[in-house]
Amino acid sequence: MPGAGAAASAGAPGEVLLQATGLHAWYGAAQILYDLDLYVRRGEVVALMGRNGAGKSTTLKALMGLLARRSGQIRFMGQDLSRSAPQAAARLGLGYVPEDRRVFTDLTVLENLEVGRQPERRWPDGTAAPAWTPERLFALFPNLGAMPHRPGGRISGGEQQMLTVARTLMGNPLLLLLDEPSEGVAPVIVEQMARMILELKAQGVSILLSEQNMHFAELVSDRAYVLEKGQIRYQASMAELAANEEVRLSCLGV
Repeated sequence: MPGAGAAASAGAPGEVLLQATGLHAWYGAAQILYDLDLYVRRGEVVALMGRNGAGKSTTLKALMGLLARRSGQIRFMGQDLSRSAPQAAARLGLGYVPEDRRVFTDLTVLENLEVGRQPERRWPDGTAAPAWTPERLFALFPNLGAMPHRPGGRISGGEQQMLTVARTLMGNPLLLLLDEPSEGVAPVIVEQMARMILELKAQGVSILLSEQNMHFAELVSDRAYVLEKGQIRYQASMAELAANEEVRLSCLGV
């Protein structure tokens, strides 16, 4: 199977925004990731698939610079982030939505959004990137639009998930690292998350998605990397993964 770098250089459409080569990561003395190669192109949704403990969330944290110990090369928007702090990645337009939400419970929905506000951005070719406002986000997430002045601690878990995504979008990211958006939320919220991802993709925003829900990943993703014990065991288009029963059963259990 060819490596990610080979695929990226073989004339695949769309410029590569994020690329990791030889990525290793540790929690303390315990190594979690082993020699990962992956990339995400402009306007592409890529799923990181795998069972619990496979290393999906750790991969996103390593890319964002949230781990004290990592090695390998990480490039985003032409810049080397291999040894950069998370704020450097955020300033370049790399957004991160954690699985555990982390809303400010004493702040209102609107105030939570304002915390995430960053200036408008441009793509490398100079064209304007999507710019988000509370009004646009309320159209995308009607539940939040119905409660702009409600404290973050007084909305449901699914609404907190939406608020976390919306707050990150206020930073006008060019690429979004999205950790388990469908985990533990009601089906109606999952549907809104899927619509949100597809709308972002239509505007050219890229998404690297950590996900266990095969059906959700199929709805929104172009390609997939399957992780097992901190290593990439399989990579292909989402359609190829969906058709590969052997990989789905052995690595995903579906």
